Amino acid sequence: MKKFAVIVAGGMGQRMGVEIPKQFLLLRGKPVLWYSINTFLLAYDDMQVVLVLPLAHLESGIELRNSFVNKDRIQIISGGVTRFHSVQNGLKAIKDQSVVFVHDGVRCLVSKDLIKKCYEQAIEKGSAVPAVAASDSIRIADGEKNVVADRDNIRMVQTPQTFTSEIILPAFQQEFNHSFTDEATVVEATGKEIFLIEGEYNNLKITRPIDLLIAEKILEERSAFE
Repeated sequence: MKKFAVIVAGGMGQRMGVEIPKQFLLLRGKPVLWYSINTFLLAYDDMQVVLVLPLAHLESGIELRNSFVNKDRIQIISGGVTRFHSVQNGLKAIKDQSVVFVHDGVRCLVSKDLIKKCYEQAIEKGSAVPAVAASDSIRIADGEKNVVADRDNIRMVQTPQTFTSEIILPAFQQEFNHSFTDEATVVEATGKEIFLIEGEYNNLKITRPIDLLIAEKILEERSAFE
């Protein structure tokens, strides 16, 4: 079955405290986004990448795409005003029956193994949403009050959120709702069941400066075993 990775990279990096969007910050000499794209291309020889970028940074995206030998497998789409609309724009590039991965561009440590596991489960069940158990104590705040939550029942959701095209494409034809926090909530709104899959704790999202340092260390350790 055909495979499409819709890689969403619309963040502007406010929490990073820099003017350069975090997806274009350098990590071991390459933009953060490069690692996400590269892993998907390596996971499957027939993987097609749909890179969704802010309109103001399309030129940087084209330059990044041209750095890949197999750049013909990457197309660039302009994003929208929200994540929902950015993903919606990216999905318009998919016309055939396929498995669709929607991935945060700044989750640059995603592994080929996780991508393949998501693909296999999506084929079997229709969806595969990576999630890991909470490792900290969790409290739910309600105004000035708060209550403890059973962390054994809490899962921290990651990407790539993976679906068959017949599930995700119709889901993104519905009207935007502020309750949509990720692709799973959009699909769930159509009445489809969401199936989780074990994620990876190293599959972190680059949000703050410390995340870049952690990612650099993990990449360093990985390269030692290659």
